[in-house]
Amino acid sequence: MSLSLPRQGGQAIRLLSLRHRVRAAELLAPLGLHPGQEALLLELDRAGPRIQAQLSQALGCEPPSVTLMVRKLEASGHVRRGPSPDDKRASVVELTESGRELAAEVKEVWCELADETVAGLPAPTAEGLPGLLNALTANVDTRRRPRQQRRQARERGERRESGEQGGA
Repeated sequence: MSLSLPRQGGQAIRLLSLRHRVRAAELLAPLGLHPGQEALLLELDRAGPRIQAQLSQALGCEPPSVTLMVRKLEASGHVRRGPSPDDKRASVVELTESGRELAAEVKEVWCELADETVAGLPAPTAEGLPGLLNALTANVDTRRRPRQQRRQARERGERRESGEQGGA
């Protein structure tokens, strides 16, 4: 594999990520949401009431970020907090009826964004994207792979690459 392919791929992924986030922000703004808040709503819709530490872990973001999102969503009436029956230091976050309605709207927005994202692609390419994107996500998901394992995988890939070039 040439070095330019990873660079081109990295640039393409970065550009898609940036443009996708901007477009998501445009679509979420009319709902009164900022990027990240919709993920919290969808996680609560999927999993039900959660303590903030669980939300932080599920969303892959720092606890202070979750606290801020919860405060804003609580102020707008989409979530409510209550004491955890198991841990008096923790609070349980749950959707309100307004939050459930908003989560349904967010799902529609995400479907619209997904349709926009794959518009013009041949059907087989679009159908193969979830598997490809899940594999790419797993490659960089630090919650699943400790740093040492990532480094070892990268080194194995470099050795394979060298072996392929040496055998040509």
